[in-house]
Amino acid sequence: MARPYRSVLYIPAANSRAMEKARGLAADAIIFDLEDAVAPDQKEAAREALAEALAQDYGQRARILRINALSTPWGEADARACATLPADAVLIPKVDSPADLDRVAALVPDTPLWAMMETPLGMLNAAAIAAHPRLQGMVMGTNDLAKELGSRFRPDRLPMMAGLGLCLLAAKAHGVVIVDGVFNAFKDEDGLRAECEQGRDMGFDGKTLIHPAQLEIANAAFAPTEAEIDLARRQIEAFEEATAQGRGVAVVDGRIVENLHVDTARRTLDRADAIAAMAQ
Repeated sequence: MARPYRSVLYIPAANSRAMEKARGLAADAIIFDLEDAVAPDQKEAAREALAEALAQDYGQRARILRINALSTPWGEADARACATLPADAVLIPKVDSPADLDRVAALVPDTPLWAMMETPLGMLNAAAIAAHPRLQGMVMGTNDLAKELGSRFRPDRLPMMAGLGLCLLAAKAHGVVIVDGVFNAFKDEDGLRAECEQGRDMGFDGKTLIHPAQLEIANAAFAPTEAEIDLARRQIEAFEEATAQGRGVAVVDGRIVENLHVDTARRTLDRADAIAAMAQ
């Protein structure tokens, strides 16, 4: 039963109050951010605050630590500190190639690695990055990617589609988690819902979020609906009955059900079970 990543909430590691509050939020995962959300003169203090926060219980929420790039004055110290902290993953910014992962892997020998996918070179090397033996997740950094591309915002995200598609294909080919980029207008519920549904329909596992107010919409969008769960159960039941009678296909609601549909149905039920377990 795979851990769900419907909602992945960024929290500044310099904000002790926010990190404490996050322990009670309905987020599947938390990115404790040492990078963009922390001012240069607060980097060391943020590292210390993060260590204190992670001494607390975050339940079943995944704890992901985003470090500064090793090319910055703070990256190596971040990585060495994260190697000693109780975390589910270390998230590396602006990954251009597998070599960026290698450098962090040497400093963090035991914790799984995740990659921020936010540069044109990262898009072009997505398959090689996803194939790295230490990589377990990818996060789309759509704000930085838009900056690098010089693209304009569009509700349909047409300028993002090439990059999103390349990373999605790479992640699925190599069996790693992939979560969609943030939606900046956190008070625009309709816009957030539409972008979550777009990402879900493309195949993303969840969405990164910048505000707790976005959690409910993301959690709902990336969870199977009651109708989908009911259909999955009926497809499995019908196919098992057909197989017992020596037939290779079944029919449910006027549609053919084959092995591939049953595999999808089982994944739907597994996802629903994992989400239910998060609520316990």
